[in-house]
Amino acid sequence: MAIVEVLTLSSVTSLFTLRGLYLVGYSWAFGMSLWVTFIGGVIAFKSLPRQQFGNLQHRTFPIYFGLSIGIGSALLYLWTASHPLVLSHLSNPRVADVAQAYTLASVIIAQIANQFVIGPLVSKTMFQRHKLEKAEGKSYNEEGVSAEMKALNKKFGALHGYSSIANLTAFLGLAFHGLWIGNKGLGSL
Repeated sequence: MAIVEVLTLSSVTSLFTLRGLYLVGYSWAFGMSLWVTFIGGVIAFKSLPRQQFGNLQHRTFPIYFGLSIGIGSALLYLWTASHPLVLSHLSNPRVADVAQAYTLASVIIAQIANQFVIGPLVSKTMFQRHKLEKAEGKSYNEEGVSAEMKALNKKFGALHGYSSIANLTAFLGLAFHGLWIGNKGLGSL
């Protein structure tokens, strides 16, 4: 027969453990990544004029990348601190705990690349393209745009692709980690 648990102030406050906070942090990072990558961005792209969409992404992504870096770093720290095999087997990614640390590190590295390198270059190129569209009186994808616009289009496409790959790397890393902790648990955390 099941035991009925009655909630008390004490039982609720006892939920605030490192284990509980780890799961909340992971859930936040994964949910945010899922939303930004596959839902919110698609809705905004379909709903807003292109330049407004670009301006929204320019304002949103630094916050998203910063939160991803911060939460990912906290998760990596907690994982490493609570799994002693990580440091003693750091050079062997086939050790499961080490693989999870590498996975979390890949999330952080991908989002650092987006926050400090790729993202600013994408934004700079996007704004250059907006400025040139005004000067030429043509949209970037119209017939007869200048060679300069064609070069900006190519550069923007490549940078956007790199940013998307980095972001997808972070999403897949978080998905893998979630599958791991969902099936294997958090260990000694």
